[in-house]
Amino acid sequence: MERFSALVTGASRGIGRGIALELARAGCRVAINYAGNAEAAAEALGLVREAGGDGFTVQGDVAVAADRERMVAETVAQFGRIDLLVNNAGVAPKVRADLLESGEESFDRLYAINLKGPFFLSQLVARKMLEQAPDAGGMRGRIVNITSISVYTASINRGDYCMVKAGLAMMTKLFADRLGNDGINVYEIRPGVIATDMTSGVKEKYDKLILEQGITPIRRWGKPDDIGRAVRAIAEDRFPFSTGAVFDVDGGFHLHRL
Repeated sequence: MERFSALVTGASRGIGRGIALELARAGCRVAINYAGNAEAAAEALGLVREAGGDGFTVQGDVAVAADRERMVAETVAQFGRIDLLVNNAGVAPKVRADLLESGEESFDRLYAINLKGPFFLSQLVARKMLEQAPDAGGMRGRIVNITSISVYTASINRGDYCMVKAGLAMMTKLFADRLGNDGINVYEIRPGVIATDMTSGVKEKYDKLILEQGITPIRRWGKPDDIGRAVRAIAEDRFPFSTGAVFDVDGGFHLHRL
């Protein structure tokens, strides 16, 4: 996979960094997208190189059209092609507000970053992939959307987040249907409770739910590299006859249990 190239959004830290590192361990070249933390992105690039991969950092806000176009252009200029797009960049509400109190500003922010941005970035990348020669297995590319258990789990104090993640799940199905006969497979990875800076503020709550109450059959927090390993398996073409598939990486949270 030494010539395999990937663009990972939000790759400077958290789940995105875990994905970038696993791809690096497979020998991939990784475009590490970040919105504002250049220092974290540079650190992630150093770790990617230590892990056996290579790449570069590319600043860009996925919610901004010009940034999306530049991210794609720079990735193609650096690598010659994009074999994998990972739509990972995402934000949580700044304030967890009751469904009857949440405002438009939060909704618009989450929609722009978590759904609109990935949709139009996928559109741009898919067009580039369609221009690429297929690899030995007949593939022109792969797109992976990182969603959440919030796709189907109602949280009434962050309804905007749940709604846009559910939209991203439907986006996976739509792009999978559109591109399936063109050598571009599309997948959804659905993380559970993952230990990142985004979840650090609710650590005490989830420690009790996971470790004491057993909300997940596998009684531990998820780690960014748990998600990274799933993305790596897709990058290594372990699922060539699957598209639109959902991979639950959640410690078994999705199971209905009595």
